[in-house]
Amino acid sequence: MDNSLVTYTDDPDRPGWKQWAVVDRTLLNAQYDPFFVCVEGGTAIVRMEPRAGQANGLGNLHGGTILAFIDMAVFAGAHALGANGAAGGVTVDLTTQFSGGATLDRPIDARVELVRETGRLLFVRGLIVQEGVPPVASFIATLRKPSPPK
Repeated sequence: MDNSLVTYTDDPDRPGWKQWAVVDRTLLNAQYDPFFVCVEGGTAIVRMEPRAGQANGLGNLHGGTILAFIDMAVFAGAHALGANGAAGGVTVDLTTQFSGGATLDRPIDARVELVRETGRLLFVRGLIVQEGVPPVASFIATLRKPSPPK
């Protein structure tokens, strides 16, 4: 992993979990992290704790916030599952189907599966879930790993 981009450290308050946070606090990602990451079997669970200011007009978690979370969680999840170069890659495509809403009062989890890894691409899929409500969204994504140094 490129340590200049993110930190990935044990979470002292959550045994078995790690914190994923961007180093550059001026980036958009910093508005969402730290994320909390653990692996259960072949699935990485990436958790975000919603904040005030991430609500929509109805007082629920904004769909744009959920989309941004997914876009970041696929990298954290792929990295946790052992994908090479996941931290410094870019999103090639991301398809999301919303099936419900999420509230601001509980964490949301991205349950990320690494479907396939090639030399330059990562293929992932998953679900966004929140305790007490039906699944919020499903997603599939293709990520491109960073170019090798010349």
